[in-house]
Amino acid sequence: MQLRAMAFDHPDAVKLNDQVQLEYVERYGDGEGDATPLDASMFERPSGLYLIAYDVHERPVATGGWRTQDENPMGYSDGDAELKRMYVVPEARGLGLARRILAALEEDARAAGRIRMVLETGDMQPEAIALYRSSGYEPCAKFGHYRCYESSLCMAKPLTRS
Repeated sequence: MQLRAMAFDHPDAVKLNDQVQLEYVERYGDGEGDATPLDASMFERPSGLYLIAYDVHERPVATGGWRTQDENPMGYSDGDAELKRMYVVPEARGLGLARRILAALEEDARAAGRIRMVLETGDMQPEAIALYRSSGYEPCAKFGHYRCYESSLCMAKPLTRS
């Protein structure tokens, strides 16, 4: 598997984003997916990064990105890097791709001077919750688009060197 930095609006990113949106609809049954406003420019360096994992056949099989956040009315804090659109296609799950992408995103955000990685996930995504907990993420005050939703779980991890 190869990780490549790509634009959030690249056709492979759009394809995988469409797939994750369908999964959100299946899991939460709301017919909407994730309505968090995102723009490709949010993931451009040095303010962010969007990664796509490609398999040996050059098929896009996983994604993840981070974007800069600082203190604002949505509940973020200065120095935050927000994790977005972590997704692995079903046939590539269990290969450690999400953990590999997460580590690469954390390192990139740290190198960009961000001091904390934050994420929002939902209570119907036990695999994601397990990944984040096992990677050192802990519950934090709610932030972002879904901060008022009971099913929203917000987590954070300091980006200090270990």
